Amino acid sequence: MRFLYNIGIALYVTGIRIASPFLPKARLWIRGRRNWKKAMKQASANLPSGKHVIWFHCASLGEFEQGRPVIEAFRLSCPDWSILLTFFSPSGYEVRKDYPHADHVFYLPADTPSNARDFTDIWRPSAAVFVKYEYWLNFFHELGEKGVPIYVISAIFRQGQHFFSFYGKWFTRRISRGVNFFVQDDESVRLLKGVGIDNAVCSGDTRFDRVYQLRDNAVDFPAISDFASGSKVLIAGSTWRWDEELLAAMYEKFAGSMKLIIAPHEVHPSGVGRLESDIRARLGGRGEVVRFSEIRGKIPENTRAIIIDRIGILSGLYRYGDIAYIGGGFGKGIHNILEPASFGLPVIFGPRYGKFAEARDLIKKSGAVSIGGQEELESTVDTLINDQKELDRRSGICSTYVEGRRGATARIMEQLGRLCRNG
Repeated sequence: MRFLYNIGIALYVTGIRIASPFLPKARLWIRGRRNWKKAMKQASANLPSGKHVIWFHCASLGEFEQGRPVIEAFRLSCPDWSILLTFFSPSGYEVRKDYPHADHVFYLPADTPSNARDFTDIWRPSAAVFVKYEYWLNFFHELGEKGVPIYVISAIFRQGQHFFSFYGKWFTRRISRGVNFFVQDDESVRLLKGVGIDNAVCSGDTRFDRVYQLRDNAVDFPAISDFASGSKVLIAGSTWRWDEELLAAMYEKFAGSMKLIIAPHEVHPSGVGRLESDIRARLGGRGEVVRFSEIRGKIPENTRAIIIDRIGILSGLYRYGDIAYIGGGFGKGIHNILEPASFGLPVIFGPRYGKFAEARDLIKKSGAVSIGGQEELESTVDTLINDQKELDRRSGICSTYVEGRRGATARIMEQLGRLCRNG
């Protein structure tokens, strides 16, 4: 079976190479790993003799944000250790390659036996931490062979995953040897025990710690504050085209009752231009639409909608909202709902949310609403902007939910902190 796994990795890399002339992300994936061995040898050669290295690995930007509280807590607790950070995806590496709390940031080489062996020989990590989803068989094998403790943090498991199928059990057994699992919920502990894995504890989800960090350190945007003052504001984050079409149609009805801030998931000029034209047409002369990049000083008084055409500021903007709509629920799955919930914003999203425990929880508690189309979106928005008591009730549910689930980072650090105390 390991032979088939390695064949699959080889085919995957070949597919990325074939796609690289046509897809920018595939091109970055290949380019970022070019001459990786030489670059890593040069970087590791500068490590002081005897200095311990802890390796953190994240699939992409979302997993990085999830692991970030632990990385920064480890930096404070173990300042004498060197932190190596790797990413699988360009969307993580290209944004965080200059992350100041890591000593070295690289792309993770493809998970072949030789790459895993060379990588671990170069860095000789004293511990390895994988965030949430990443389970690379050859890297786990090499770390195990070298006696390196492995930690998987903020992991979550569901019954339908391949780990628990008849064809995936061999993989689960191999990646679990010597691995310490810090999982998000009791169900994950139960599932792991069902396949013979006992080294799992329910520590919670570090994202709750991270969104509180973001909330407490949110940057001020005085122009946005003035824009939001005196009006209900719906903030739509990480939207895709289907979300944007629903929102624009909804706003035609509610433009006189509230203001809109919308942050597309991708800020390509063509997509931003299409969205701007659509909202302006729906407004029908009742107000103006501006792009964030065009704001110079105070926003014109007749502005009713702002399009955020800049990456990286959305989490801080939720402080100016009353209601949040989170995109992705009509595609592969919803994006981050915890950021708006931490500010007490009731959250609306599409029907594809089943993989996200926080979405299921908040729906049960009535802090969030899943909508299936235009009519449900308009009905939900109408309730929230016209019934202040209901808005306040749902707001309190969301903020209490997030606050009550903090602490995963401290629980994980109880064990990780022993590394530097014992090392």
